[in-house]
Amino acid sequence: MKQVQWLLRSGLKCALALALVAPLAGWSAEERERGVGDVVYVPTPQVVVEEMLAMAKTGPKDFIIDLGSGDGRMVITAAKKFGARGFGVDLSDELLAEARANATAAGVADRAEFRKQNLFETDLKQATIISTYLLPEMNEKLRPKILALPPGTRVVAHDYHFGDWPPDEQKTIPVPEKIVGTPGISYTYMWVVPAKVGGRWTSEFKHGAVATTCEFEFTQTYQVISGSAKIGAQTVKLPDSRIKGDQIEFAVLVKAGDAATRHEFHGTIKGDTIDGTVSIGSGSTAKQLPWSAKLVAAAAGAK
Repeated sequence: MKQVQWLLRSGLKCALALALVAPLAGWSAEERERGVGDVVYVPTPQVVVEEMLAMAKTGPKDFIIDLGSGDGRMVITAAKKFGARGFGVDLSDELLAEARANATAAGVADRAEFRKQNLFETDLKQATIISTYLLPEMNEKLRPKILALPPGTRVVAHDYHFGDWPPDEQKTIPVPEKIVGTPGISYTYMWVVPAKVGGRWTSEFKHGAVATTCEFEFTQTYQVISGSAKIGAQTVKLPDSRIKGDQIEFAVLVKAGDAATRHEFHGTIKGDTIDGTVSIGSGSTAKQLPWSAKLVAAAAGAK
């Protein structure tokens, strides 16, 4: 659902008021009247709800929090079709009552809760999935709070992005009945909160009886990393790679004379350590060895 909430309190009044001028022309009088104060309610089409939940790979172990839950269809669908649990937040007593009635009718009232709450003040720590249908300015205000959640937390949004944080996945869905935003089309986006790896890391792995020391300098912008690797006496540039939650993988070519050997690193990030494997060589002759790294100097101000 799209909720334009608490504009005065959030400091977004001017920007959001301008952003709403054009879209309001496509909303019915009933939809305009169903909000509270500066709230405007527009339901996400059911086909889009299901696509968003599928993009997030929603399952029985998930807990979803829907920011601006309207009639409750996101949390109710997550519970009924995907077996998840969760809650939605809204400020409209009318919509909250409707959402609770819908959850009861769907037989999922024990797994789909609805709370009267300002979305900016909602505690998100319990979530494995966050869903929104909010204007970009509101998503951007929420972004630091979301990026502070545990790596692997998934975020799905309808139509609007999170500023310069690039999505991990996006889709365009034809919705003939849709009259707001881009008529007839919905855009869905999915992000995975990345672990923080920016900075300098050291490690060592043994290839046979030979111990090889490594030093990695990671530059991180959201889930995208680059930088350099010093393996033994050789320093090479790291290709741009992407972190997926707490999973990191990258590959470099290490030269020895006229030959170059591929080193492919895979690991799980756990705070200031990475544990995983390094595969040396390629094809059937590749050797996989244990690999770990330790953070010795975190980068300052990384996104």
